[in-house]
Amino acid sequence: MDQPISDEQDEVLASRSAKGDRRAFGVLMQRHGPRLLNIAFRTLRHSDEAQDAVQEAMAAAWFKMGQFDQSRELAPWLTRITLNKCRDHLRRRKVRRFFEFGSGQEHELETADETPDQSSDLESRQLLSLMEEKIATLPHSLREPFLLVTYDERSQAETAALLGISEKAVESRIYRARNKLRDAAKSFEG
Repeated sequence: MDQPISDEQDEVLASRSAKGDRRAFGVLMQRHGPRLLNIAFRTLRHSDEAQDAVQEAMAAAWFKMGQFDQSRELAPWLTRITLNKCRDHLRRRKVRRFFEFGSGQEHELETADETPDQSSDLESRQLLSLMEEKIATLPHSLREPFLLVTYDERSQAETAALLGISEKAVESRIYRARNKLRDAAKSFEG
């Protein structure tokens, strides 16, 4: 009896995908999609853009699957593609804002549902909201390493490899990001 396709390892599914097996690729995307969407949302802070970026990343991965070095892990490769698509969205956003400046068009960021949660108090929610806003305003050179290590639970070595920088640079950028966030938290409390 053959094992179900959903039980196969990433390496096997990647190999099958490289040969054009759409079902195998679909399983990979179901497996990695939620994590990639989380990264994209935390980078872009807008769910529609995050979904678009992940869809674009998945399409790019499908077309480049034949070029993927199957001796390497798939997850970092997919993460790198997703981060690149997020950067593209951020660049497009900056261009749109430049051309919309003074046009009278206002754009609101999509925010989480503000309905009270009985398990947490108002101050905690306000601090969390402030931290999410502050994370979103970090320069991408600080935000990306911070998100990959903190939310995606990547090691500093993996993060360095994904971003093409040294481990020391990752460590330094995370330290600087945490200091900025700590300062923001202190200003909230004070």
